[in-house]
Amino acid sequence: MRCRHCGAEVSLPVIDLGSAPPSNAYLKAEDLNAPEVWFPLRVLVCEACWLVQTEDFAGREDLFSADYAYLSSISATWRAHVDAYAGAMTPKLGLTADSLVVEIAANDGILLECFQKRGIPVLGVEPTGFAAARARERGLQIIESFFGRCLAAQMRADGIGADLIAANNVLAHVPDINDFTSGIAELLKPDGVATFEFPHLLNLIGETQFDTIYHEHFSYLSLAVAERVLAANGLQVFDVEELPTHGGSLRVFAQRRDTGKRTVADRVEAVKARERDAGLEHPDTYRNFQVRADRIKDDLVAFLIGERRSGRTVAAYGAAAKGNTLLNYAGVRPDLVSFVVDRNPLKQGQFLPGSRIPILAEDAIVTRKPGTILILPWNIAGEIIRNTSHIADWGGRFALAVPELKLFPAGERSV
Repeated sequence: MRCRHCGAEVSLPVIDLGSAPPSNAYLKAEDLNAPEVWFPLRVLVCEACWLVQTEDFAGREDLFSADYAYLSSISATWRAHVDAYAGAMTPKLGLTADSLVVEIAANDGILLECFQKRGIPVLGVEPTGFAAARARERGLQIIESFFGRCLAAQMRADGIGADLIAANNVLAHVPDINDFTSGIAELLKPDGVATFEFPHLLNLIGETQFDTIYHEHFSYLSLAVAERVLAANGLQVFDVEELPTHGGSLRVFAQRRDTGKRTVADRVEAVKARERDAGLEHPDTYRNFQVRADRIKDDLVAFLIGERRSGRTVAAYGAAAKGNTLLNYAGVRPDLVSFVVDRNPLKQGQFLPGSRIPILAEDAIVTRKPGTILILPWNIAGEIIRNTSHIADWGGRFALAVPELKLFPAGERSV
């Protein structure tokens, strides 16, 4: 295997999660009588540039199809996050009615809508058909395509140049990270700014967040590696913010290397120093990650078996990609988790890939009264607990599996 950034041979393993179907390949009832496509799910790290990356088995067109079921606007936590982002970036960058904000992987347009409401022109790029259609319903202009240098050149030829490019939770999703980032540099105006948000590798390794690994994530990034990739493709990192989203993320600010004039903030070096201290560019750091992930898996399975033997019904909340990684790696099936509820109407009535656990609407919690709810998207556990606190009426409780098994009653809020 060759590194998707530097081209060096990659052989140092980080984790082997066996095999799994794509985490967002939800099943309809008629699909249950047909085989599923499973791919190996292995992650390695390049010892030349230290990019952590999946081994390639599935192409982006197979993973991000027209009916891709993820919608950004479902989560109230995320809606608040992007509104705060728009509120901060507008004065920080001096955005006005003469500016242009471009979002790459705009999904259903919830972020761009926040800028549009502030009177700032926007444009989205989104390759998945259903999400693009939902964004257009918000009155947004969307280019329905995968983004890269070729598309950026076409946009520039059409007179499009961005004052701000938002690339939230997409840098990890692109198989050709060099083509993608060079496209960002191409599309930026000379004094434009690009922001990239992605889960921080420091947290993934330190807190054993192995369930954030799935086929749609091609790369797992530290600040040092992101800076290296961006620099190789015409961009300079000049600032960084640490965010609580997705279990701990970075927001990286970049400008064009040839024309950008912003000074580099001290916190860029401070974050990189913490990464060095944690050993993110040392092979020993990655050698016990598998053992820690296996311990989490084993604890979850033992707990679920115990619940079944004690007669307690377990349901899950959130048909999330990270949940599918966890359930499939642990070999969990409907005998251990009876059903999962989700607010996304696209997922309701379908079945989780691999585990084939049925996905129901939220009201199934009230009608079926499970004794335990396993929260799969632990990054929004607080939001879920607030929405489902009524399980206390029948003595229900919540459970988290990552980074360690934790049980707590419905009235507890220390998550």
